[in-house]
Amino acid sequence: MAQQARRGERQISSVFVGIVVIMAVTGWAVWTSYATSTGLAVFLFVTAAWVVSLCLHEYAHARTALHSGDLSVADRGYLTLNPLKYTHALLSIILPVLFVILGGLGLPGGAVYIERGAIRRRWQHSLISAAGPLTNVLFALVCTAPFWLGGIEDVPVPFRFALGFLALLQVSAAILNFLPVPGLDGYGVIEPWLSYNVRREVAPLAPIGLLLVFGLLWIPAVNQAFFGLVHAILGGLGVSELESYCGRELYTFWQDSGGFCAAPLD
Repeated sequence: MAQQARRGERQISSVFVGIVVIMAVTGWAVWTSYATSTGLAVFLFVTAAWVVSLCLHEYAHARTALHSGDLSVADRGYLTLNPLKYTHALLSIILPVLFVILGGLGLPGGAVYIERGAIRRRWQHSLISAAGPLTNVLFALVCTAPFWLGGIEDVPVPFRFALGFLALLQVSAAILNFLPVPGLDGYGVIEPWLSYNVRREVAPLAPIGLLLVFGLLWIPAVNQAFFGLVHAILGGLGVSELESYCGRELYTFWQDSGGFCAAPLD
């Protein structure tokens, strides 16, 4: 019974499998133009893929913690890839999806609880924090592979646009996550190497660190610089600003923003 329980704690959940199936089916619909509404198919495909990436992000934190000495992550169900098992489903799944829908921005996901006392080495603490955003980096590379490997001309235009927007979400999430701001993974990378006094003084900022970042993004100059960096990275991976922009336009199909991006689909 104990062995069965342990297997259950690490077995991929049916919830995650269902999300992957939705991603695959809607991705096929976008590729083949099978769906009646291309925009709706893009919306479902990108949203499902984004949730998959959030699950993988949290899984990477948990899996790295497991191999660093924290066995409690298995008991909490983090290794099942079930988004319902996260400590804060609101921060990890719901808010990131809402930010994609409303703002086209990859909000960092939030929360698996790690028993830091079970982990001895500072570099392990840093690696646990870095594992999540590194997953976003890997996901971005996969999304953009058709662009930087060549042959993107053979990819149907709607699917190309969807990949461009999905890549934008992954790159923006990786950048935001790696910021050395309390409450974000970037600070978790450097925190073990800071003095006790510095960590104690900075700790009260952790609950509002993400809010401070998004407050800064409301400043036009900061917003322009941030997305300039995102598009520069995407450009290096072969994704043009037009492709990610049109992916965003297709994704928000309910806004009826005109035919600027619809012309290539005809």
